[in-house]
Amino acid sequence: MRRSIFALALATASLSSICASAQTLRIALASEPTAVDPHYHDLTPNNALAQHIFDSLVRQDEQQKLHPSLASSWENDGKNRWTFKLRDGVTFSNGKPFTAEDVVFTFCRTLKNETKVSDSFADVTGNFASVEAPDPKTLVITTTNPEPLLPNLLSALPILSASIVEHGPISYDIAKNCGVTGPWPTVSGFNDGTLAIGTGPYKLKSYSRGSSIELERNPSYWGKAEPWANVRLLPVTNAGPRLAGLLAGDYDVIENPAARDLGRIKNDKRFASVVTPSTRVIYFQLDVARDQSPFVKAEDGKSPLKDVRVRKAMSLAIDRDAIVKRIMDGAAEPAYQYLPTGMFGTQAKPEKLAYDPAQAKKLLAEAGYEKGFQLTLSSTNDRYINDSQITQAVAQYLTQIGIKTEVDAMTRAIYFPRRAKKEFSVALGGWGSGTGEAASFLRQWPPTPNEAKTIGGSNYGGYKNDRFDTLIREAITTLDDAKRDQLLQEAGKIVLADYAFIPIHFESGIWAFKSELDVKGRADQLMLAMSVKPKAK
Repeated sequence: MRRSIFALALATASLSSICASAQTLRIALASEPTAVDPHYHDLTPNNALAQHIFDSLVRQDEQQKLHPSLASSWENDGKNRWTFKLRDGVTFSNGKPFTAEDVVFTFCRTLKNETKVSDSFADVTGNFASVEAPDPKTLVITTTNPEPLLPNLLSALPILSASIVEHGPISYDIAKNCGVTGPWPTVSGFNDGTLAIGTGPYKLKSYSRGSSIELERNPSYWGKAEPWANVRLLPVTNAGPRLAGLLAGDYDVIENPAARDLGRIKNDKRFASVVTPSTRVIYFQLDVARDQSPFVKAEDGKSPLKDVRVRKAMSLAIDRDAIVKRIMDGAAEPAYQYLPTGMFGTQAKPEKLAYDPAQAKKLLAEAGYEKGFQLTLSSTNDRYINDSQITQAVAQYLTQIGIKTEVDAMTRAIYFPRRAKKEFSVALGGWGSGTGEAASFLRQWPPTPNEAKTIGGSNYGGYKNDRFDTLIREAITTLDDAKRDQLLQEAGKIVLADYAFIPIHFESGIWAFKSELDVKGRADQLMLAMSVKPKAK
């Protein structure tokens, strides 16, 4: 009898342990967020973390369709004026009520953010001529130029609480500091948790760079409570240890296992996986403006990258099909434009970017570089799927046509600030369309930057084409969908023909997880605990 009681107690304790562990979701991340500050850097890992703690006015689902969030509705007057009605009954995690004042403060902060990397999110708010709050639940935005995609753009902009700063009456008056009387928040205040005040489903418990991010359920969240009381986000940048940790039971979900390893779990009932095509294009951005570029060395002392024949030769040297098959294990698609075919603003039948080393050598000779030149490709080694391997492969292809190429791969925490300072000659990039149409890439990377920096904020290579600039400026202010579609197609063709941005492939998002879970893969590749649910029984 005593043994039976002991056995029962042991079984009960075991069951309690299982139930307790089920309340904690452990996710192994392929790329670690660089900050908790949601405005620090517009990067997918950062944006994914932000969505746990903060909400935006509008949200996107797994297929990037728009839904109400902090804004319950919105409408446009057919010109420059947008009116957003804000959701009732929302409070921040510190108990403060959510009002239009918080949104105005947030917009101001994107333009008063001294610790940001690049011009993250300022490209959106820089187009605001005025922002008014006629009452606590109404927001009226008047843009300087018509912005047909404003709800899409605002879906990526997390809303902060004005209570995190000292202030008087808040107004969208940048010249008068928007009514803020104390110091503006910096990245360190978010990382230590002091300023990480949001309306999202989770609260920040701790942020330990390189170790883990601990989240806990937000009891005051306005939406449906998430099933996980706690979430642990664990950076594991190598695919092998991520998979090994899943198999060993250390993780519940892992990002981006190597596609070749999916076979190891395919017939194991304990695990499952999902592969979701994404809009993320992997490409190389070339320094096409400077006569002497820092990582290019040629006999004539000038930069060969200024010659379009050299840039085209570099594209012809790359075997995209081989990269997709051998390095990406088939979990990608060769890219012949900057957004997958069939999406808004893309060419219906883009010309294939051929692999032709012989033609590449002819073009180099025509440009005066028959003997080639020296070049360094700069790359992350912990951001995109197989990023350093892709860069190594491209370096080998370029070397085969006479361009002696080396690779400098580094952690993204070092890489992105250096790229923003224009320190590279040829830089690996990855861009997923946050709006679901071609304007996302075309307004951010190739344009000549305008004074407000609402376009061209990431034109680190100095690309300039007057015809393209005219087309993209018209496209992003055109409310007529059919006309905007044609303008974007024409603009995209011009950029492709100039080879200042050489597309390689489109990534697919891959997730592997325990079979008792249901995981929805996202086209935007965000790893969200909100996309993970216990499987219905």
